[in-house]
Amino acid sequence: MFPFSDSDLKTETRPYVNWALIGLCGLVFVYELIIGSTNQSIFFYKFGVIPKELAHGFDFDTFRTVYGSHDISSPIPNWATMFTSMFIHGGWMHLLGNMLFLWVFGDNIEDRFGHFRYLLFYLAAGVAATWLQIAVDTTSTAPTIGASGAIAGVLGAYLLLFPYSRVSTLVFFFFITVIKIPAFVILGFWFVLQFFSGVGSLGIEAQGGVAYWAHIGGFLMGMAVVAVYKRSKGESIWPRGPDARSGGGSDAPQYWRGRRL
Repeated sequence: MFPFSDSDLKTETRPYVNWALIGLCGLVFVYELIIGSTNQSIFFYKFGVIPKELAHGFDFDTFRTVYGSHDISSPIPNWATMFTSMFIHGGWMHLLGNMLFLWVFGDNIEDRFGHFRYLLFYLAAGVAATWLQIAVDTTSTAPTIGASGAIAGVLGAYLLLFPYSRVSTLVFFFFITVIKIPAFVILGFWFVLQFFSGVGSLGIEAQGGVAYWAHIGGFLMGMAVVAVYKRSKGESIWPRGPDARSGGGSDAPQYWRGRRL
């Protein structure tokens, strides 16, 4: 399943921060393409998160290839790589998949949170995602890169804010078709898939691949932020049914008309 639009749920503001995040990820990826494969690997080590560095204060400063040793000491503090890593991607599919999810779901969260608070939330979700991934494997020296942990936070927030929003989804099942699926179905399925994949990865030495626990950490962070806010306002954590704020319940376009977080 490939969600590509939630056009039934309209926004009242332009998602400038969301656009900027997508644009910055795109610019960094263009830079990666320009510098070539060896320098790209060095770039990943310098600006990606290396769990062992943050968990044990270990400084990874040498990267060896068939062409010799390369200096990969980071020009920024190790903790700062938790932020730079969010804008680095390892390939076209990694970039496009992440940016598609951010494009579909991020604008409504920015509309609800406001521009500055959305940016803070996005970065905080990315940090939370990083720390859960580190906690699962504190000895890994493989760089962790990508925006998926922060985007998972956006998905977790979306689940509690707009669970009934109907998301246009490209489905492959013997044939290709487009159907509208409630957000809670898509996001619930996505989270369950990440959870079982994460459990399956436990005990396996990380040599690259998907950071499932970062996805789980970001998603839970997003849910927690919205849940705490709703409870502080005396609101139900889960909307009672489709309405204008949750993006479902009729064939007409829906608009959010509630308070910002």
